[in-house]
Amino acid sequence: MRYWIGITDYDWFQFLAARPELDEVNFWQPSPRRPVTLEPSAPFLFKLHAEHGGAIVGGGVAVRFSTVPIYLAWEAFEQKNGAASLGEMAKRIQRYRREPVSVTHDEIGCWILSEPFFLPRGQWIAPPDDWAPNIVQGKTYDDQERIGARVWQDLRAALAIATPSGIAEERYGAPILVRPRLGQGGFRIVVTDAYNRRCAITAERTLPALDAAHIIPNGERGEHRVGNGLLLREDLHALFDAGYVSVTPDLRVAVSRRIREEYENGRDYYAMAGRSVRAPSESFPRPNPSSLDWHYNERYLG
Repeated sequence: MRYWIGITDYDWFQFLAARPELDEVNFWQPSPRRPVTLEPSAPFLFKLHAEHGGAIVGGGVAVRFSTVPIYLAWEAFEQKNGAASLGEMAKRIQRYRREPVSVTHDEIGCWILSEPFFLPRGQWIAPPDDWAPNIVQGKTYDDQERIGARVWQDLRAALAIATPSGIAEERYGAPILVRPRLGQGGFRIVVTDAYNRRCAITAERTLPALDAAHIIPNGERGEHRVGNGLLLREDLHALFDAGYVSVTPDLRVAVSRRIREEYENGRDYYAMAGRSVRAPSESFPRPNPSSLDWHYNERYLG
């Protein structure tokens, strides 16, 4: 099994290590360039810079790499970006880039990681024997090769001590890849990618005006999955959540008569009725018909 060891910002690590029970984190990098191609569910380990000891101090499960504007990374993950505020995050990015950044226009690379863990100092792991000082992003290892196997065995031992309940063995024992779960932030980024940054109904491309909508709300058994999501313009997202707009299982727009009855308005929305809804890119799952059926029958106002 291949896994990645990524150079990790010390302040990012310190901030997140003090916040246990996170479901996901954004391992961002100041450059939008993808550093490595990983299989979904591949382990992704955190290694500190040499000036902070150079140890491996935690990790997570790789979900997806995406390139997004700084502001969107903050809106999606907030403090799961490893910073207390957008301003603090921007200053850190600027420090690495060594030039001013625009949170609106400048993009960064984001590894969405699920099931993050942070090792206590006494369980930190020595870096691989062949780690070169000129590595600036990270390196891929294999648990079937000598050096990669040693790191993997040390990780299992450290997790067994840090989490004696047995969770560590279940997650990081046998090298079997499992399907990672998206959190709220990852859901927003992946749905945005799936629809190529265009509203599924209007094809609107103004990114700040787009939202990732749950078909079945997360509070009502709806999962953070692309098949349970639609990328919608903000006003349509609000109407969809309120039941004034729906999407049929055959991907057609439905607009409730209640907009006219209650607000004496809605001409622009009625013009969308019956319109075909754009499906995600081919590499992503389409909206789940049963989820759309639930929304149409349980939430739509008719």
